[in-house]
This record gives sequence, C-alpha cells and structure tokens, in this order.
Amino acid sequence: MTTFKRKVFYLGGFDPRGVRFYYNLAKEQLGRYADKTGETVIVSPRSKSSPIRSDWTVRNDTADVTTDYSVLRWEDIVRQAWIRNPVQLGIRAARVYRDHARLYDFATVRALAIGPLVTMLYPPILSLVLPLLLALPVVLVALVWLPWWLALGLGLVIGGAGAIPVLDAIRAPWLLRFAVFNGEFGDGEGSPALQARLDAFADEIARDLHADHHEVLLVSHSNGSILAMLLMARLLERHGGTLPANFVLVTYGHCIPLIACRRDATGFHATLRYLSAQDFRWIDIGSPPDGAAFFGANPLLLVGPSPRPRIEMLSPRFHRFYTPETYHKGWRNKYEIHFDYLRVGDRVSPLDLPSLTASARGIEASVLAFRAIV
Repeated sequence: MTTFKRKVFYLGGFDPRGVRFYYNLAKEQLGRYADKTGETVIVSPRSKSSPIRSDWTVRNDTADVTTDYSVLRWEDIVRQAWIRNPVQLGIRAARVYRDHARLYDFATVRALAIGPLVTMLYPPILSLVLPLLLALPVVLVALVWLPWWLALGLGLVIGGAGAIPVLDAIRAPWLLRFAVFNGEFGDGEGSPALQARLDAFADEIARDLHADHHEVLLVSHSNGSILAMLLMARLLERHGGTLPANFVLVTYGHCIPLIACRRDATGFHATLRYLSAQDFRWIDIGSPPDGAAFFGANPLLLVGPSPRPRIEMLSPRFHRFYTPETYHKGWRNKYEIHFDYLRVGDRVSPLDLPSLTASARGIEASVLAFRAIV
C-alpha cells in the first residue's frame, strides 16, 4: 500500500502547444526536484485515456508517494481561436478593445492590481506606436529623394518589419490573441464548444473523485483559472454542493477578473455568486511581479462581501527560491515569471507544482512548510 497517493488534474492556460509541451516540462522539472532533494522520482510515459485527457504517473520511491497526473486538454479549442492573419488579429483586437472601453470596469481592475491592467493595454498601444516610431526616421530620410507618399509607404513597411521581432520578444501578438479570446467570451460562459468541453472535464473528474487518493487537486494556471470557475460550478452542482474533504482547488497566476470585471459577463457573475455560497478549499498562488496575474485578489469579493469558500491567497516569493543571477525579472522576463509556478527554482519551494506533485506532504502541510520558510 502506497504511503501517500494523490490525484492531480491540471487545467492549463491559453496555450496552443498542448500536452507534449507540458509533459516534457513536468518531466524536466521533476528531474530538477529529484536532483535538489536527493529523492528518486520516476515519471511514466504519457498515455491518452480519452480524447480530452492525457495521463502519466509520478512515482517518488524515496518518499513512497504515487501521483496520478491528468492533463485536461483544450489546446484544440485554443488553436481554433489562434488568429494567424495579422490583419484579422488587428481588426478583432480593435473590436475587443472598443468593447472594453465601453463595458470594462477599469477602476475595479486598477484597484485590484496595476500589473494586469498594464499587460492588457501595452500590446495594442505598442503594436500601433512602435511601427510608427521606427518608420519616422526612415520617412524623413526617404523624403530627400522620394515623393511623400512613397517615402511614407517605405517607412511603414520598414517600421512594421522592424517592430515584429520586438513585439514577439515581449509576447505582444500572444497577448492580443489572449485578449481577443477572453474579450469574445460572451456572457462569461464561453463558446458552445468550450461549454461542452467543460461538461466533459466534469465527467472525467467525477470518475476519480471518490477513488482511494489521499488528496485530489484541481490545479489551474493562468487562463485556466477562468475555466476552473466554470468547472468548479459544474462539479459542485453535480455533487449537491459538497465535494470530498480531500479535494482542493489550486490556482496559479489567476486572471479571473479579466472576465469578472466585464459588465456584460452576466453568466460568469452568476457562476461566481454560486461559488461564493459554497464550501470548498481554494489555495491561490500569485506573484506580484507577474503582470498576467491578479496577486492577492479574491475574485469572489467582486460579487459579494462574505464568500464562503476557504480561500488562502499566497505569493510564491520567487525571489527567495532563485539566486539573483537566475531570478526572472524585467520586462523581457514577464512571460517566464508567469510560468515559474510550474518550475523548480534554485531552491525547492513547497508550493511549486513539481513539489505539490512529488512531495510526501499533502497540500495543507505544504502551505505550512512554505510559511515556515518565508
């Protein structure tokens, strides 16, 4: 009999790369965990148990821990929403930001966190301003030899071409696609395809919810946290508002207010109100330097003053677990910071995902261990 057995359901963010990327990342980072702890950790090959779920097993022989790990897959929906034509991306992004100007509660977002507001606004601004700034000197020089209209056209072409690598480096096109996807979320329930996928996810979790695991974790990252709200409502409704005592929701770098602060997201507001009245355990981990995360922002407070879920909001304090030479900081590393929750630093944190996956500690003990360190 295994000393400790856990189940992890992982719900990732708006990422077209799919399960292969996340399997390789998990295997790499669990290897780092093993190297730093001296424990023997083995990751099985991945298997496809259903079209929407991929599984593997993490076995810590040293601590006698087995974790059954399942990725809930929606990358096919992401790929369908991934706008490749830059003109189409610009047109749809313009529509979304026009709607934001009319329907978004910017004051509330600003009060919750400045970082996500900056992350929301800099891609469209830079996508417009940077090509023009790069084009200006080209136009001024070209005017010496060319007619104004030809100089302007040449400048815009060169400015646009020069801006592309800079915008790619700061992930502006990815963030614009992310903004369009969430901006077109309707009333907060998502597309029919996404709603059907969430129903299927609830079926998948229900099959393992009462198995012989010491703990069951639903772990979401980034945009997956928005989907996790809709998935949690489905799970609670199916189980009469009561989930097993060993079930815990974990959100990494959540961005739930992106939908919750839209005045027209009435369906999502109703979901949050329903969750606010339920009793379940929720641990949120968000980093202040993460410009895509709402650090310390309880989204249930957006719909009512006294939410019932037992929510604990923690900073991962990455600076304590990385050396100054490897700590991700600065604008070029904002993207990396957003994925550091899924990695092992130079020092093992009890709250990074590899530790929650392989450690002999349950998640409540991991929270206590983290508090004792920092």
